[in-house]
Amino acid sequence: MRKVHALTLAIGLIATGSAFAKENIDFMFPAPVDGKLTMEMTRVIKEFNQSQNDVEVRGIFTGSYDTTKVKAEAAAKSGQPPALVIMSANFTADLAIKNEILPMDELFKFGDQKATPFLTQNFWPAMRQNAQVNGVTYAIPFHNSTPILYYNKTMFARAGITAPPKDWDELLADSKKLTDSAKGQWGIMLPSTNDDYGGWILSALVRANGGQYYNADYPGEVYYDKPSTLGALHFWQNLVYRDKVMPSGVLNSKQISAAFFSGKLGMAMLSTGALGFMRENTKDFELGVAMMPSKVRNAVTIGGASLVSFKGISDDQKKAAYQFMQYLVSPKVNGAWSRFTGYFSPRMASYDTPEMKDYLAKDPRASIALEQLKYAYPWYATYETVAVRQAMENQLAALVNDEKVTPEAAAAQAQKDADTIMKPYVESTALTVPK
Repeated sequence: MRKVHALTLAIGLIATGSAFAKENIDFMFPAPVDGKLTMEMTRVIKEFNQSQNDVEVRGIFTGSYDTTKVKAEAAAKSGQPPALVIMSANFTADLAIKNEILPMDELFKFGDQKATPFLTQNFWPAMRQNAQVNGVTYAIPFHNSTPILYYNKTMFARAGITAPPKDWDELLADSKKLTDSAKGQWGIMLPSTNDDYGGWILSALVRANGGQYYNADYPGEVYYDKPSTLGALHFWQNLVYRDKVMPSGVLNSKQISAAFFSGKLGMAMLSTGALGFMRENTKDFELGVAMMPSKVRNAVTIGGASLVSFKGISDDQKKAAYQFMQYLVSPKVNGAWSRFTGYFSPRMASYDTPEMKDYLAKDPRASIALEQLKYAYPWYATYETVAVRQAMENQLAALVNDEKVTPEAAAAQAQKDADTIMKPYVESTALTVPK
């Protein structure tokens, strides 16, 4: 009898073994700014996997925002769509237009609330537009940023500058005081790479100059050749060739941060998401953080990333993705990620936690990004976002490499290239009329 009982028990365990197996899902994540983000995200994933018995997350580091999009799309096309991806927030529209990602309600059906109320009730208003397409929620914000002005307080004091610049005129005046060609010292540096940094910073300058960089309500229009964009391009090129307060050539974030840490740079426009890295590596002087200078108005562009889910995953994977997503955007976890990285938490309740209140009290620099939210605009999002973005970024590179290239010519070419790229979408939507 004992043998029969043991055999029956063994068969029962085999039959029910699947009930105890974790649902495995792939989670792709980038590390788009400097810092130890990859190691920290690996720790977060491990902590989640150990906290429950339902889901096993496999983290896949995917590099930059652009490469993350390419790798996620390739995985989906190969029949292995990732259940969850930290995707650049401005890719949401393009991915939705191409029918590559799920409406978030496909995941939220495993919870007790629809995706859109969850988004609007729990996340800062400035992040919402990049999470939705035509009123449908396709993404949930994970970490966000704005461009911000980092400055060397010690160098400022030596130059007799008592406060960070509030507008473009003060920025130029301060940059001239901080520049010393004999010492190889520069007043200001702006990233101009075509990996999104150049276009992101330029879009913030265009907003500050009173303009709209793109049509936020229709992903088939950009305003590259408008006066507000031309003014921003002139300002950028003048810093290099007329005012000689910034080196020529395309500058990336690593070059800029290296110059800053060495004490050879007075100011830098970089992401708030780099705050942890900047704070950790500033050794020989005091780090200052300030809002982006205004021109016609105060304005910044939202950056960062959201969580999206690719089509083709099973219901069990959707349920698992929902569970992990809720963990990632919980006030505790999202707040801790914010404190580690420098990104601000899009989850408003993160700032009600004792840990976050203590953090902001100890380092008020981290609150600058929050102060800028009242002046924040959505990140440019179009059909074929990467190619449309690079149409301008390639021309920006030309401007900083050659003073003979005029902003007017660069803007005209960028507009022409972008319009060509967006033409299929425009013809299938805006130019379609009833017959």
